[in-house]
Amino acid sequence: MYQAPATIKETLDSMHRHDLVLPAIQREFVWRPGQICRLFDSIMQGYPFGTFLYWRVNPENSGRFKFFDFVRDYHQRDSPHCPPLPDMPNKQVTAVLDGQQRLTALNVGLSGSIARKLPYKWWKSPDAFPQRRLYLDLLWKEHDEDEEGIKYRFEFLTEGRSKASSDDECWFPVGEILSMADAGPSMTKWLNERLTQERVFEAHEKLYKLYQVVHSEPLVAYYEEKGQELDKALQIFIRMNDGGTPLSHSDLLLSIAVAQWKDHDARQEIHSLVDELNNIGSGFGFSKDLVLKGGLMLSDIGSVGFKVDNFNRVNMDTFERNWNDIRRALTLTTQLIATFGFNGQNLTAHNAILPIAYYLYRKNPGEGFLSQRRFHGDRGRIRDWLIKSLLKGGVWGSGLDTLLTELRRAINEGGFDNFPADQIREAMARRGRSLTFEDEEIEELADMRYGNRLTFALLSLVFPFVDMSNQFHVDHIFPSARFTPRRLKTADVPEEKVASYRDRKDGLANLQLLQGTQNHEKSARLPDEWLRSAIPDHQARQSYVEIHLLGGLPKTIAEFGEFHESRRTKLKGKIRALLGRP
Repeated sequence: MYQAPATIKETLDSMHRHDLVLPAIQREFVWRPGQICRLFDSIMQGYPFGTFLYWRVNPENSGRFKFFDFVRDYHQRDSPHCPPLPDMPNKQVTAVLDGQQRLTALNVGLSGSIARKLPYKWWKSPDAFPQRRLYLDLLWKEHDEDEEGIKYRFEFLTEGRSKASSDDECWFPVGEILSMADAGPSMTKWLNERLTQERVFEAHEKLYKLYQVVHSEPLVAYYEEKGQELDKALQIFIRMNDGGTPLSHSDLLLSIAVAQWKDHDARQEIHSLVDELNNIGSGFGFSKDLVLKGGLMLSDIGSVGFKVDNFNRVNMDTFERNWNDIRRALTLTTQLIATFGFNGQNLTAHNAILPIAYYLYRKNPGEGFLSQRRFHGDRGRIRDWLIKSLLKGGVWGSGLDTLLTELRRAINEGGFDNFPADQIREAMARRGRSLTFEDEEIEELADMRYGNRLTFALLSLVFPFVDMSNQFHVDHIFPSARFTPRRLKTADVPEEKVASYRDRKDGLANLQLLQGTQNHEKSARLPDEWLRSAIPDHQARQSYVEIHLLGGLPKTIAEFGEFHESRRTKLKGKIRALLGRP
């Protein structure tokens, strides 16, 4: 039944007292900073906030269920999940079935922070995830041309950015409104300490509006469900979450697993595995989608599709029964591809690892598979197939579930003594996913450029002898810093060739794989100079030049054009030999 609405402040207090909680049936927090900012703008403009659906759990039943707290300080790498709460027997609690994203957004905006990865930063870098809190610019004026109808400027800022305000900005930390018990002295004091008197009135209007919507206006209207069965709550959750930000199939599967697993906490197990996988090697960006689809595939459930028919109790029992072995296989697979040099930046199709995981799941070779000599050939076959499937456009796109089911059948037919790459390729070809490359595709590969996420895969296929056990980089042979117009002119490059040189500097023919230490040592030195320093022995240096297709390496950048054309021809021939028709 419908209940009297509450204020945002009252609702947050209930959340922080753990009177208002999240059930195990939940979805991950998926809102991005811009969505949270638009929510606060809508609330300030008086737009409808929507009705929430709560599930009241009686004290005698609260000990039967697992509950979670709302995310407060979201960290994309270190703290993306809702923290579990201790058992709460004999305590009446209210769990949120519909409105989880909105309430979490309020919690993050008013009581917490958000830390998402910066572009081009390594996943494990300590400065890749700066903490940002929500601020309101009290001096910002709306623009008539704003197509989104934004009236209030909310932004997530670092503390340093909030203090580096221009004369036309006054950033108020939104969370501080919670400690302002009234709209009088504390608000006036805050403004007077930061603004001239003529601007206080302008800013006060926005700040007072924020105070009203948080403390005074009963905006949180909700309907309360009083049934005590988890299955009923699950059906309500699925039905109510069918709108808004789409409920992903993995959210649905995870919710059903939570409701039906008997001996494991499905949410904790799956989330902890995702975190574990993402911390292997240089770091990956897997989600629960991969783990759940992997569970369907490795458990030999008929279809690997996220269809409701696959989520029955029998299949969930099978999934749970096999869970420990599934976990081991996915972990071993991720460790294996990390030894190939893959990470979250260059693994372009996560689902490509699932056939490998299925093979290792059925073979069960143990961790010795990563290093023991007797598995050397098997590791090579897996690596070769994985790279080729990533380079071939469209393999891991539409029709994925059908393809994975077919590849599982091919692996079973091929056996588990050795990775059945031939049977897998034939099955892929029957599905229109041939791993043979046509001449046009080979030309495109030969012209791949620096920054393409597939560049590593292609270079590692062409140069399989490069040791990937240490950190490596896709590096320019002739350093990028040498291609400024001024430096090219100084190096006696003719004016008519400058544009061509600058365009070709990022081409595949000017790229190589270098270990991190070598890349640092090389820096902006010309390749001939660096090679003579790094490999003093003439015979060893000649061997390096030959296997890396660096023949005819010039001493100066003036001859770069000829070198580029020569190496591109060699690379294209090597790519055709590896990928083209027999």
